[in-house]
Amino acid sequence: MSSDRRKPYPFDQIEPKWQAIWDERQLFHGPNPGEKGFDPAKPKFYVLDMFPYPSGAGLHVGHPEGYTATDIVARYKRMRGFNVLHPMGWDAFGLPAEQYAIKTGQHPAITTRENVAKFKSQLKRIGFSYDWQREINTTDPPYYKWTQWIFLQIYNSWFNPETNRAEPISTYRGPDPDSVRLAYVADVPVNWCPELGTVLANEEVIDGKSEVGGFPVVRRPMRQWMLRITAYAERLLNELEGLDWPGGIKSLQRNWIGRSEGAEIDFKVDKSDQKIRVFTTRPDTLYGGTFLVIAPEHSLVDLIVTEEQWPAVREYRERAARKSDLERADLSKVKTGVFTGAYAINSATNEKIPIWIADYVLLGYGTGAIGGVPAHDERDLEFAKKFDLPVAVVVQPTGDEPALGFTGEGIAINSPIINGLTSADAKKKITSWLEERGLGKRAINYKLRDWLFSRQRYWGEPFPIVWENGKHRALQEKELPVVPSPLDDYKPTGTGEPPLAKAKEWVRYSDKAMRETNTMPQWAGSCWYYLRFCDPHNDKRFVGEEAERYWMGGDQAGSVDLYVGGTEHAVLHLLYARFWQKVLFDLGYVSKPEPFQRLVNQGVILGEDNQKMSKSRGNIVNPDDVIDQHGADAFRCYEMFMGPLEQMKPWSTRGVEGVARFLARVWRLLMTENQAGEWELSKKIKAVDATKSQQKLLHATIKKMTEDIESFSFNTAISQMMIFVNAFTNVETIPLSAMRTFLILLNPFAPHISSELWERLAEFGDARGDVSQQSWPAYDERLLIEDEVEIVIQINGKLRDRVKMPIVATEEELKAVALSNPKVQDRIAGKAVRKVIVVPKKLVNIVVI
Repeated sequence: MSSDRRKPYPFDQIEPKWQAIWDERQLFHGPNPGEKGFDPAKPKFYVLDMFPYPSGAGLHVGHPEGYTATDIVARYKRMRGFNVLHPMGWDAFGLPAEQYAIKTGQHPAITTRENVAKFKSQLKRIGFSYDWQREINTTDPPYYKWTQWIFLQIYNSWFNPETNRAEPISTYRGPDPDSVRLAYVADVPVNWCPELGTVLANEEVIDGKSEVGGFPVVRRPMRQWMLRITAYAERLLNELEGLDWPGGIKSLQRNWIGRSEGAEIDFKVDKSDQKIRVFTTRPDTLYGGTFLVIAPEHSLVDLIVTEEQWPAVREYRERAARKSDLERADLSKVKTGVFTGAYAINSATNEKIPIWIADYVLLGYGTGAIGGVPAHDERDLEFAKKFDLPVAVVVQPTGDEPALGFTGEGIAINSPIINGLTSADAKKKITSWLEERGLGKRAINYKLRDWLFSRQRYWGEPFPIVWENGKHRALQEKELPVVPSPLDDYKPTGTGEPPLAKAKEWVRYSDKAMRETNTMPQWAGSCWYYLRFCDPHNDKRFVGEEAERYWMGGDQAGSVDLYVGGTEHAVLHLLYARFWQKVLFDLGYVSKPEPFQRLVNQGVILGEDNQKMSKSRGNIVNPDDVIDQHGADAFRCYEMFMGPLEQMKPWSTRGVEGVARFLARVWRLLMTENQAGEWELSKKIKAVDATKSQQKLLHATIKKMTEDIESFSFNTAISQMMIFVNAFTNVETIPLSAMRTFLILLNPFAPHISSELWERLAEFGDARGDVSQQSWPAYDERLLIEDEVEIVIQINGKLRDRVKMPIVATEEELKAVALSNPKVQDRIAGKAVRKVIVVPKKLVNIVVI
């Protein structure tokens, strides 16, 4: 009793009660075809969150924002008669658990299990309607068995340019199948962190140091597994069109793929048999090419550098190796470079041009070499000025701009073959001229690089590959999963070998063969988890054919109906998942070429200080603390009431308190506290019809909330519910039917309080089942039609009264009502009415003297 009085309503009793009931009854399980309770007449709806990495810190209030949005949609869709798949799982491989293992010796699996338990308890406490029967964990061997299996399908495939799709490697008729596999091995320059003992992605390197730990990172060549995602570049671009994604996210994907049309031009190295191939989008500027720049790690550097220049070149390469690609490509940094001592021949001018190395040219982009045209490229001009290289103007602007530094299209000049042509025509002619002489060809280039797919870590999926006599081969499916051997010491080897290399017995596959000791990146498990959710307990297939066709089917291009997550995954996760889906589609394992039809990105929740939440700032808000004080329903509703889902917004404790007061008003609208301090139904609730105005408000609320949920305008849906509650707060009689309908509308947002009040109203009879099992109400448009209007009554322009009139009332009727109004009668007594002005549907102004 006393705890109830301390709280505006007993959420601390209600919420655990209903969470236990939902667990026991498994109300939110979406059955697969063939399972008990499956109704083939129901349409399906697959709503998915980007599943979290379970860190030791647990949730902060930013995590559940997207989860709350999807939960509202999931509950709403169930009420609309859909069979809903709304699962949750754990993207649990990752460097933090491995780092903890290095420090403590505790196996990462134990750390992961503890972190998952913490995350899961927090999510359950918020009341999300996940189908926990479908829970998955990327670190479970029964899960990563199929991650390894999918890798083998990629390994055993090649991309046939004639059919524009992946095919089994057995269909390849060339002499070297390994040269075309979609998964292959290459020596590539990587971001190597000696302290962490692993390769890092560009995004994991900040200012030359690792994002985790802040350790120095250097560039060094290493043998790595690569996935040939570049084969799918054109399809990854073109097939974006049919997806319902934010325009900004599509642009990020397009920019990352970076398609550009132009020409590949071969420059012969003077006094050598070597050639340097350059890709350019502006072959019309070839006559303006006065130097070449190649990446410091380009294989040709060792072959062309002169003896005199070798010490400077070697020193520069060592400095470049300590920078990440992001640092090297920074347009704002001062340009650096070293002359190799070698020259190339410009095929258009037949002149010798110097060959330099510079760190702003990346081996992984284009051909690893660029033609310097300083008159018409800002970066080249800056480089030429710094090193006193010649500048030749070859494009004349059609406007008043100066020709030097002009980067747009104009008229070709100082270019004998193409003089006087527009840039567009000049590109075509010079490219044809190059092709005729075997000096170049038309080409399409992509910024997208093949996916570096291996890591020198312990805590990741082992590759299902063995090495024998210097060659790799796949394991058989019956040998999966390949489980990593436990280690006594998880520290990096210091040699570049992965930690698994320490497990000598495990590595030794046979007398002749050794296991691959690299592991897959954390991306691997999240590339296909949406498929496993469809059929998580299938031990015969990564997903059953019938389950996949059902949940991933439909008329649209994509498979998952709604996918919600942060913009931090806007490029790589989405790109990688799309790539895997397309390979599986080409090979006939899935029914759709795209994984996610509709994508919504939630905005970041800032701290109360308007800064990003972080431990160092001390502004992290723990959802457990909010729920302790105000309840899970208040937490859920506030997260949605803060503003539009996609926007960035700051947390406000006062805002939570305001939403908590609204829910307390909902409770007190239907419940009263008796003298014993116990809650009981209000005596105002009666099984009577709602008044005309109440009916109009109810149906307006149904319409507004239906439209707002569909459009993700959750904040305005909550505002409408507040208007509804305010309208009923002081009435003498509360219609039972209106309250039951309101509780159905409230349920997706505040499932605990709505379930409790629905159960309390059961003493009136006539209602069956939990509120979450009710049908979403329909609204009657006829009840929303305005048939009355408020008329302002004035005397000499001053407001004297307001009255409701039929919207079809005539001017004479409005005059008559105004003149007979008691308040008017008192004020015009003894005065002459000079005239009566009527503005239809608005006002009547009585002019007296």
